[in-house]
Amino acid sequence: MVTKELNISPVGRVEGDLDVNVYMENGVVTRAHTQASMFRGFEKILQGKDPHSGLLVTPRVCGICGGSHLYCASAALDTVWKTTLPPNALLLRAIGQASESLQSDPRWFYAIFATDLANKKFSNKPLYDEVVRRWTAFVGTSFREGLAASSKPVEIYALFGGQWPHSSYMIPGGVMCAPTLKDITRAHAILNSFKNDWLEPIWLGCSIDRYMQIQSWDELMVWLDENESHRNSDLGLFLRVGIEFGLDKFGQGIGKFISFGTFLHKDKYNHPTIEGRNEALICPSGFYDGENYQVFDHLKIKEHVKHSWYEDYPAAHPWSEPMPEPLPSQHLNNTDFNSKYTWSKAPRYADQNAEAGPLARAIMNANPANLSHQYQDPLFGDIMNKMGPSVFVRCLARMHEATRLYTMLNKWLGEIDLDGEFYIKPEERDGKGFGASEAVRGALAHWIEIEGGLIKNYQIVAPTTWNIGPQDDKGNPGAVEAALTGLEIEDVNDPVEVGIVARSFDSCLVCTVHAHDVRSGRELAKFKL
Repeated sequence: MVTKELNISPVGRVEGDLDVNVYMENGVVTRAHTQASMFRGFEKILQGKDPHSGLLVTPRVCGICGGSHLYCASAALDTVWKTTLPPNALLLRAIGQASESLQSDPRWFYAIFATDLANKKFSNKPLYDEVVRRWTAFVGTSFREGLAASSKPVEIYALFGGQWPHSSYMIPGGVMCAPTLKDITRAHAILNSFKNDWLEPIWLGCSIDRYMQIQSWDELMVWLDENESHRNSDLGLFLRVGIEFGLDKFGQGIGKFISFGTFLHKDKYNHPTIEGRNEALICPSGFYDGENYQVFDHLKIKEHVKHSWYEDYPAAHPWSEPMPEPLPSQHLNNTDFNSKYTWSKAPRYADQNAEAGPLARAIMNANPANLSHQYQDPLFGDIMNKMGPSVFVRCLARMHEATRLYTMLNKWLGEIDLDGEFYIKPEERDGKGFGASEAVRGALAHWIEIEGGLIKNYQIVAPTTWNIGPQDDKGNPGAVEAALTGLEIEDVNDPVEVGIVARSFDSCLVCTVHAHDVRSGRELAKFKL
């Protein structure tokens, strides 16, 4: 049997390039490797700096999720310095985090994922012409509406954070803003504009209240056929397209999921501790192994570097990891996938690989053991039982969050006490801290160690690290590598299936891609994923 190799470079991702190498037999991927091709080294930048530096440097890690990094950086210092957080501060941090995530949903769906469904691969499908009309890049009717709507939520972020991206308004002890009634009123108006211009009329085709009544896959199907407004909404179209195009049949992945949880309750995390974080979360944390839920414990996380371009060291928890030491350039080998092949590390939880992201969050929300103040939504527990993971289910989970984020934002804006405190100055000290959140792409955490008033060690594990990381020291693949294995590629000159799987994890951007024959080096095609 002939094994064919495809090198796809770059597939691309937010902040840095993602390359994919797949081995195929009879058009089916038998082995896949993801390669992060750019070294950044933010941890090394922070070593030896003032602890406040993380508040300025880490929001620059990503131009899309900078607010999530700020959230983690400030939370890590809160646990070291044993701060006191006023309810207003926890509300305004959550509002910033949720606004950043909400703006990303329509932007991701239209600009990064759905445009792939207009590929000629699907031209024989009955719904193809409607997909092209709505979701084609730049000219699709919904593409334009969705991109316009995506700018609204970050206007709310900028009202309180001063700017977006790269804000620094979250600090240990609270926030650096004291909003007025005018600010709150303006934020409500922006949020309602997002709902009235896109979320209800274009995406849902119904009210948010009606959609949030859905508790199971069967109820979702009843909703779909309830009227033409539902059926012809973009969500209704995606439900029909997902099944018709077979998106529910590939990209399954590992089947294990991790979420760090996010949004700390305004009255339950006023004295931050690492130990008290799980119970204070509104959107719960956890690890799901495909059958059972486990309580999240950050101490069970270790990063592997056997296949990463760093000096070797045993898998270690971020507090115990050395600063990443890149190998000399002459030792970098881009083609030996049995050795080191990426700048990404391989994080594992309790020695198990896991997928991070919206589907992981949706699964945690379905946990029947969630506390009364935590978000409870059985929908994706039922969907996973009936269908299992796939590109379709992963993407549906991402867009399902928009209604929840809108509802939470609307509630939190009404809970701000304009006469209350927003910041309580902490006492700085040495020690170790941990701050975590759910960036829109998944589990994000910062670990810090302060010694002699300076940063001794700083480690960041991002959602993309969980998802596009390489094999660990036991040969277990990362989430995207696993999701690509078994994938059928119809046309090696236009492997759009690879792009669709990668897009479902939101690990890349639209970019020009080249395919080469591994033996001759001849360019087979130039195409867009």
